[in-house]
Amino acid sequence: MFFAPPPLVTAEIFTRLPDRFRTPKPTAWANANRGGEAIDSFLEGPVFDRQGRLYVTDIPHGRIFRIDPDGAWDLVAEYDGWPNGLKIHRDGRIFITCYKHGIMRLDPDSGSVVPYLETAGSEGFRGVNDLTFARNGDLYFTDQGQTGLQDPTGRVYRLRPSGELTCLIDTGPSPNGIVIDTAMKSLFVAVTRAQQIWRIPLNDSGLVAKVGVFAQLHGGMGGPDGLALDEEGCLIVAHTDFGSIWRLSPVAEPLLRVKSPAGISTTNIAYGGPDRRTLFITESASGSILTAPMPAPVQALVSHA
Repeated sequence: MFFAPPPLVTAEIFTRLPDRFRTPKPTAWANANRGGEAIDSFLEGPVFDRQGRLYVTDIPHGRIFRIDPDGAWDLVAEYDGWPNGLKIHRDGRIFITCYKHGIMRLDPDSGSVVPYLETAGSEGFRGVNDLTFARNGDLYFTDQGQTGLQDPTGRVYRLRPSGELTCLIDTGPSPNGIVIDTAMKSLFVAVTRAQQIWRIPLNDSGLVAKVGVFAQLHGGMGGPDGLALDEEGCLIVAHTDFGSIWRLSPVAEPLLRVKSPAGISTTNIAYGGPDRRTLFITESASGSILTAPMPAPVQALVSHA
């Protein structure tokens, strides 16, 4: 069933990767994921620190940037990896999902990037993609690799603060963005190549059961990517290769569409601004950060155990 088109808002360009950081060149990541083109960047993983500064990753060149509220860019780290998702723990630690190396930690003062979780047992990951923290400190992350409809074996993991690692899903055709609700009852996963958002019920028993499709998207050459939840329980979805962000109601009715003015590679999102109502969007192919006002602030920040 199709819904009526929701109201449309066009985002604005907040800032772009400065020319001094742009040197197009071939990379192994671009060979596998961008048709072999020489690219100067592919931005992902937006997240704000307590000072209101925005961190973003640059996958093919192993870089992590920090953008101040005025839109000025600083290079925080550069290493031999493919950083994608990035999140900041309550205690200030910065975690990265790195396609090459697994879960990494960043020291923003020194710029060092060190391993945190490199394997599941003795088995390497396929290529971790994005991550989120629950209010009790549990870390959830997706292991996408090159999975898709041809190989629906992507994984979703939970890592407890104790170090206990559990694979919750191993049947995903390209699991990508991930977010958990404040009550820790529902885990939402963007399953990109199926054009779906999956909902994973989180039972007190720890068992995973009755995983279902929360939303079915269509259009474009990609699918759902980065996710967020707002205080009204609405799911915010970055629809990559469609150039849009969707706001879906708690029962997945489209309530708002935000359109990119800078390209269709709308890969990920973060809320910022003093009232937490401004959506910041990575338009990855152009190296742009977009902004748009939203009806409700991001879900309340929670303390990790």
